[in-house]
Amino acid sequence: MKNLTVKINISLTLLFLLFSYNLTAQEGTVTINQDKEIEELIQIKKSIETSSNRYKIQIYSGLSRSAAESARSELNENYSDWPTSIEFETPNFKIWVGDFRNRLEADRALIRIKRTFINAFIFQPKKN
Repeated sequence: MKNLTVKINISLTLLFLLFSYNLTAQEGTVTINQDKEIEELIQIKKSIETSSNRYKIQIYSGLSRSAAESARSELNENYSDWPTSIEFETPNFKIWVGDFRNRLEADRALIRIKRTFINAFIFQPKKN
């Protein structure tokens, strides 16, 4: 009985190997036909995403440049994750933080920044 099951297992294995030898996967090529305007739309979408709809956080606005620089250095010491800039809009110096792609990113950063700068707020800069 043992010999019979061993012979059956061997013969089934050989049959399996024999039949699977000739099997191959499907091969083919894919051709994509798309309108040329799709590429233009993608470029327009990229330019819109990079140039507008960005959010920043303002942590300081005041007349003193030294106070603005002090606020900026304090922010850089505590939160070096985001870029900062000093903007001058007559007669005020302003410290802007970050360049966030969406409101959610800006809100998350604002929660952290408000621990130190309680008057910080989110805004979208005007387009020049």
